[in-house]
Amino acid sequence: MKNFDETIANKGIELPLVEDFYSLQGEGYHTGKAAYFIRIGGCDIGCRWCDSKVSWNPNIHPLVHINTIVSNALKTPANAVVVTGGEPGLFNLEPLTRRLKEHGIKTFIETSGIKKLTGDWDWVCLSPKRQNPSVEDSYKIANELKVIIYENEDYRWAEKAASKVNSDCKLYLQSEWSRYQQNIPTIVEYVKTYPKWNVSLQAHKFMHIP
Repeated sequence: MKNFDETIANKGIELPLVEDFYSLQGEGYHTGKAAYFIRIGGCDIGCRWCDSKVSWNPNIHPLVHINTIVSNALKTPANAVVVTGGEPGLFNLEPLTRRLKEHGIKTFIETSGIKKLTGDWDWVCLSPKRQNPSVEDSYKIANELKVIIYENEDYRWAEKAASKVNSDCKLYLQSEWSRYQQNIPTIVEYVKTYPKWNVSLQAHKFMHIP
């Protein structure tokens, strides 16, 4: 990240907001459930297949006070918020989760786990990346492990990650979107062979919703 302001990241009172919107969760364990999404800018992982590259540079997104972000969420019927990115774990998220909890809103996060997570979370979806592995603490707190399958090597990476999470963590394999037709037959057979895994589909893309 260029010109990343560590002071802003550490305070967590203002966040570089890429977008926020009310929709349905499209992936993993909570697929189909209504939630308010908060996408935070800033990511230094650089996945070549990322579908949110606009979120990588935090400096091109406006800094928005967390009170405004929470106020926007409260204008909807949402009882859960999903914080995503980018990589939201780069920021101090304790102030944001505290304010959400004050209003009885459940807090979910989608993270690569490259830094020790801050904040109070009801659900942690960990999606570790081979090129920038998660810190060990991330595996211990994961409620859900979601590994993106781009190529065959990713299955070995998935098994390595699965060996580090708690026994009650939900395990998901999800095809990278542009390779869905190519990858899904192999993913299905893999899950049939190793039924501890589940298939995660990007349902929101099939439904053509945000």
